[in-house]
Amino acid sequence: MIRYLTAGESHGPELTGILEGIPAGFNISKKYLDGFLQRRQKGVGSGGRMNIEQDEVLITSGVVNEVSTGAPIALRILNKDWKNWKDKEIDPYVVPRPGHADLVGTAKYNHEDIRFVLERASARETAMRTAIGAIAAKVLEELGINIIGYVSAIGEVTYQQNVKEKVEKEKVTKSDVGCPDTATSKLMEAEILSARKNKDTLGGSITCIATGVPATIGSFVHWDKKLDANLAKQFMSVQSVKAVEIGKGVDVAKQFGTEVQDQYSLDGKKINKISNNLGGFEGGMTNGEDLHITAYLKPISTTLTPINSINLAEKIETKTVYERSDTCAVPRAIPIFEGVMAFEILNNLLLKTGGDNKKEIRRNFNNIPKLEVDDFNMKNQSWNMKYNVE
Repeated sequence: MIRYLTAGESHGPELTGILEGIPAGFNISKKYLDGFLQRRQKGVGSGGRMNIEQDEVLITSGVVNEVSTGAPIALRILNKDWKNWKDKEIDPYVVPRPGHADLVGTAKYNHEDIRFVLERASARETAMRTAIGAIAAKVLEELGINIIGYVSAIGEVTYQQNVKEKVEKEKVTKSDVGCPDTATSKLMEAEILSARKNKDTLGGSITCIATGVPATIGSFVHWDKKLDANLAKQFMSVQSVKAVEIGKGVDVAKQFGTEVQDQYSLDGKKINKISNNLGGFEGGMTNGEDLHITAYLKPISTTLTPINSINLAEKIETKTVYERSDTCAVPRAIPIFEGVMAFEILNNLLLKTGGDNKKEIRRNFNNIPKLEVDDFNMKNQSWNMKYNVE
């Protein structure tokens, strides 16, 4: 297993992360990780904080000469905004924002000021998760597994890529909203600018696709080993996410079984699927098709237009106080979801392959079943199911 911890607050000195379990021998560069972080800062709808931070990662252990050693990997991301806060007289924060962790978090930890909650609950924490996910993505790339995300909706403007068509990363990165379609990108950008003009916020959705993932990753034998379920948990853990969809999850609930199931065909000895409605999963396991997962994000809770709340100090109804924020965070969230997807796929892949170094893992990876008919050793005869129950 691989696992990680993050620490740090939004306006504190730095974010810290420790990633354990990355095998030895994989190429991991600061430049690659910084590329993920830079994409997290771009996009229409970003707030003022992104004009201050120019995130870059400091790798302080576990990677030497840009190669993983097998030891825990320690990461740091400095908060440049800290210099503006370290000597600042901080006003009391006593009016919770509906939809944020403010109210319930203050009650849970019995804080005397809401800022102790919002500092850690802030999506600033995802900068470190993005860096950690970038490490997982780099390891997967060396095994031929690639992940690409794109914005599939902003407000009511939607775009759905044909599952059999390849999403071009260059088109995604060139778009100011992270959508590979030029015409839809313009509509999405207009939607965000309209929300900003109206002093409001806007949500949307991000779809991530993983290619090259072999079949049989995950398991059906225990509920907590189902890979699609664990990926849904990873996506759901990202701030603002309110729903996760695997494949065409919502639409397939409205169709007949004969329309939905990804039926099989033979291409020589290779077993193929004639569709990918289920997003690359069967029974909680990968089936060799591309993995498709979509996360749906609510609008950010901090709105320029005040909304109804409670002053917890004066015990009266009031309006919210504006805390610097994005108009729409969806475009710059793409690398966050690519990262959490990479982490969970790599974790499950390593559970299957084992190995402490790249040589062992690559050998075991190459022995994963390819779903060819000759891989199956079927007796094709009647048998009895017996248990020792008497």
